[in-house]
Amino acid sequence: MPTSALSTPSFLFPGLTQIFDVCVQPPKQPQKSKAQKALAAASSSRSKGKKKWSKGKVRDKKNYAVVLNGELHKKLFSEVPKKMKMITVYTMVEAYKINASVARRCIKELAAKGKIKCISNHSAMPIYTKI
Repeated sequence: MPTSALSTPSFLFPGLTQIFDVCVQPPKQPQKSKAQKALAAASSSRSKGKKKWSKGKVRDKKNYAVVLNGELHKKLFSEVPKKMKMITVYTMVEAYKINASVARRCIKELAAKGKIKCISNHSAMPIYTKI
């Protein structure tokens, strides 16, 4: 073989020239000045504007009774021990449209009178049942 043919990389490694072509980086562009950078940043932020925060889901305000009136007191103390199998704060709130603090007081009073009995007396969710 001639020496000139051996010295070329394409003869020894046919794909080597393609690899060299891929590895060549493009020429560098001139660097922007600080003023140009600041102008570019300012123009990009102006086009987007401020981020709008969503209000989230707005639920309707529930106007539940905070104080028991005479009718509701009689109805609650007569129906709860007879009709409700499982008595919790939430079931009383939903059934009689009363505030949770009022429901807790009513449950304690019914339990003290012996009309309902306690199944689970956990602080987070006490559960009662009819007798």
